[in-house]
Amino acid sequence: MPILNKDMTVCISLAGRPSNIGTRFHNHLYDELGLNYIYKAFSTDDIEGAVRGVRALGIRGCSVSMPFKEAVIPLVDVLEESASAIESVNTIVNDGGTLTASNTDYEAVATLVAEHGLDPGATVAVRGSGGMAKAVVAAFRGAGFDDVTVIARNAVAGTALAEKYGYAYTADEPPSETSVLVNVTPLGMHGADEDALSFARDRIEAADVVFDVVAFPADTPLIRTARDEGKRVISGAEVIALQAARQFERYTGVTITREQVARASEFSRAG
Repeated sequence: MPILNKDMTVCISLAGRPSNIGTRFHNHLYDELGLNYIYKAFSTDDIEGAVRGVRALGIRGCSVSMPFKEAVIPLVDVLEESASAIESVNTIVNDGGTLTASNTDYEAVATLVAEHGLDPGATVAVRGSGGMAKAVVAAFRGAGFDDVTVIARNAVAGTALAEKYGYAYTADEPPSETSVLVNVTPLGMHGADEDALSFARDRIEAADVVFDVVAFPADTPLIRTARDEGKRVISGAEVIALQAARQFERYTGVTITREQVARASEFSRAG
């Protein structure tokens, strides 16, 4: 890590439950590539004030996590298609006081769906209706999946998300024959919900693939249960690494390799 100096470029994250994963990921790459950057994680009770601070202090990049992905939309100047199409932001880039927002979550999920070879003919259940869920559901629609059910306690948000992409909505457990289960809620995340299993055990046993976007920890109760049942799994660690890599490239203008991403991801979790 270079010594702090007045010319150092600052990037931050804003999250309801900050972790050191993104901080270690970005700072590892800055160090490896000799970039005069530093990255710091924050939480806030004043999202409007925080975004004003990004603009006023010349903070170059800002990662946005739950629960701020939708709240920042009216606070930026330019909304790229990746964010406007799903009404959810996870990345803000500051160019001389102009804030441009995009969504690299969508890109990461779409990449993982393709790389893991998920069958577009499979039945899918997505639990959640917030900003990250919007990215996930849009990615499945973009990959050609037709049989998707959105599960959410918030009937208004859940129904709106499902109807936007021509999918079904329910507040209950998914059908017993669901092939792909996706958790896009805080269930299983470090904190108050860390012991929660986001799908019933019998649904996990019946599934073929289990996908949990929770990144901290990577081995959530859902992922551990699915592995024990011999299911294919996609973890939040994979999502956060890919989306962070896209953010890194936007902030710095430097393209990184998958090997560099893998090293940064491993380092981010070693601490």
